[in-house]
Amino acid sequence: MARLLDERGYDAVTLAEIAAAAGLARTAMYNYYPDKETLLIAYTAHETALYLDKLRAALETVSTPVDQLRVYVRMQLEHLATGHIAAASVAGVLTDEGHKKMAEHVAPLWGTLRQIIADAVAERYLPDEDVELLLPLVTATIAGRSTADLSADRLEHAIDATVTYVLRGLGARLTADGRPRRFPAAR
Repeated sequence: MARLLDERGYDAVTLAEIAAAAGLARTAMYNYYPDKETLLIAYTAHETALYLDKLRAALETVSTPVDQLRVYVRMQLEHLATGHIAAASVAGVLTDEGHKKMAEHVAPLWGTLRQIIADAVAERYLPDEDVELLLPLVTATIAGRSTADLSADRLEHAIDATVTYVLRGLGARLTADGRPRRFPAAR
């Protein structure tokens, strides 16, 4: 499905063509997915679950919330650069119900980011600020950074620059070698 959508676009691809590309009978496909939107939502749910498992495993390998934030931003940008169906490419074709279901897939990502930022504030790695104000700023920075058409070298540079931008924007304090420093405890 992802390959066909990338090659021809959502409107040009039929459910029968997706079934044929997957080696399934058209009628078998219709038994599970009555329309393209249902299939698209199921596909994104599956891909999001796989991605969340990888993200959570990667977050467990670092010890501070600032380092988790680095991992989160890096993985998001890498994911958006590869094999990800861009929301903008299908946003105009989804029904209201389809939009709601797609938003449900993003909620765990926002929840993960919310927790990272909350932990960073609580552990004094970030200034005391309202997490709900910071969350959409970080997600907008990540989503607004187009990485899909960058070469490997440019992609790495763009990711590094975006990670630095997010950390600076949130007010993280870093040592000269990039290790996070805590803010002094309130008196």
